[in-house]
Amino acid sequence: MSTPEKKAPSNMDELLDGLWKQNPIFVMVLGMCPTLAVTVSAINSISMGLATTFVLAASCLLVSLLRNAIPKEVRIASFIVIIATFVTVVDYAIQAISLDLYEALGAYIKLIVANCILLGRAEAHAAKTPPIPATLNAFGMGIGFTIGLLAIGGVREILGAGKLFGISLFGPHFQPWVVMVLPPGGFFVLACWLIVFAWFKQNKANKSKPQQGCHTTPTTEGSRA
Repeated sequence: MSTPEKKAPSNMDELLDGLWKQNPIFVMVLGMCPTLAVTVSAINSISMGLATTFVLAASCLLVSLLRNAIPKEVRIASFIVIIATFVTVVDYAIQAISLDLYEALGAYIKLIVANCILLGRAEAHAAKTPPIPATLNAFGMGIGFTIGLLAIGGVREILGAGKLFGISLFGPHFQPWVVMVLPPGGFFVLACWLIVFAWFKQNKANKSKPQQGCHTTPTTEGSRA
């Protein structure tokens, strides 16, 4: 018997893949350096996430367009040069838009070059996929990364400063959790979100077990011993 061919994912599947099934932070646990370093506030989290999304989508589009022209021997070096080019664009753009934001993000903007999410998407997906699916997949991964950063940064800002996007939530009598604005706070919030995701996955797996089929065939009186 011939095995049925695996159906190619649709463009919508490519876009949504990074939001849940392969979320870079909560599923694949990638890009931990910016995840733990810049998520002190929600605005920093969104800014780093959007910067990474732009670099990810633009670099994967260019890698896909050049996938047949780049020699295999220099593909990794070529991917790094492409990623570094777009990181430089983002670095100058943020510096021109807001110096305060640029100083808050610091060297982590330049370190987007070393983010394993970008090189992994370029090597494992964009280099083997046409431009539109490659770009959609990269954009979805970037949005998933942004959502992950915002989830961590929002919790840390709320508990560590009593604010969200700089807006006070609890009034002057709130006592901030100082640990949340320190490095251990990033590890603590990340661990809590990982537990939540693991619980959701386990809960979904448990719900699907009865549907997987323990079908028993009814026996007739004549077939009984």
